[in-house]
Amino acid sequence: MTDTSIPLEPSGFDAELMQRLIRCKYPEVVVESVRIVDAALSSEGESRVSTARRIAVEVGYGSGGPADLPTRLIVKVARPGLGDIPLYDNEVNVYARVGDELPVTTPRCLGAYRDAPSSSFGLVLEDLRPRDALFPSVLTPTTVDDVRGVIDQLADLHAAYWQSERFDNDLSWVHPHISGPIHELFNHEGGVPMLINWEVQTQQFKRELVESVSETPDSLLEKVARAQQHQASLPQTLVHGDTHVGNTYRLADGSCGLLDWQLSARGFGMHDVTYIIITGLSVTDRRRHEHDLIAHYHRRLSEAGLSDVPPLDDLLQEYRYAAAWCFYIGWLTTPLENYGWEINVANHIRLATAYRDLESKQALEALQAG
Repeated sequence: MTDTSIPLEPSGFDAELMQRLIRCKYPEVVVESVRIVDAALSSEGESRVSTARRIAVEVGYGSGGPADLPTRLIVKVARPGLGDIPLYDNEVNVYARVGDELPVTTPRCLGAYRDAPSSSFGLVLEDLRPRDALFPSVLTPTTVDDVRGVIDQLADLHAAYWQSERFDNDLSWVHPHISGPIHELFNHEGGVPMLINWEVQTQQFKRELVESVSETPDSLLEKVARAQQHQASLPQTLVHGDTHVGNTYRLADGSCGLLDWQLSARGFGMHDVTYIIITGLSVTDRRRHEHDLIAHYHRRLSEAGLSDVPPLDDLLQEYRYAAAWCFYIGWLTTPLENYGWEINVANHIRLATAYRDLESKQALEALQAG
């Protein structure tokens, strides 16, 4: 039987394999040569992806395919040791099934393939570095206009799939936040909750930040579940799902885009908006501008002609609820070796401070009581 698995190491990437991957989308392509540029895991303090390996290649094409294909590519593959996680299915599905229709800026996809028997995948994307793209982190100076630009992208995305009937048809693979494989991963006691409990037990700064908002990992998990159950009753759309500032990029012309669609879901749009506001802005800037940014998002949805956009006051309340997921799942899960000390701690400070400022604990306790 032919081996259809995707290798995890750069040495496994040759012209034949790259051609097979790219032909998932461009069947006439001929790849004549491949040169490995670099490869990275999110370890030893690298501020890169946390659940996949990135292999940068330069390819040489033969005749017969489209003339505008980029030659510098990033191939995302499974990270050794993680096993078969549903995040891989999710991202491959996004790029393979809706990538070309998404009304947002995202890296051009040249091929997407998932081999479930071997727990492997290959996602071929344009390497944005030759275009002088900036990949910010929480340490990067980010302005209110930068965050507003991301919110514009999110408003376009959410409006396009707002209460779409396609979720019962060709988008049925997009799972809601309250069920499906990723929900199970985030809620099963042997999954993410076990990881978060370990992180809080072994990292003093995480433990004390959780204590500073009078919570425990278990109480935060309960509040996340309640918030998501509530928000599942609100208008649903396609959400990116993981919109911390490190999953965005800015091009030389000032435009922005979104990376890493592994947590995409059917959910309520404030899930995305909350995460980019809290992680994208300093504490001072977030306090000054969060109301105006949410009002901007509300206005953009209304301008799109949607008839059932919740009132602004409701969105502001949902912002308070959504902060629980951002704090609990967003970064308590993340080991220090994935992004290094400063990025990890800075994100935690922004998230814990917002959770306290917004009185999210009290809001969610009142929601539970209701």
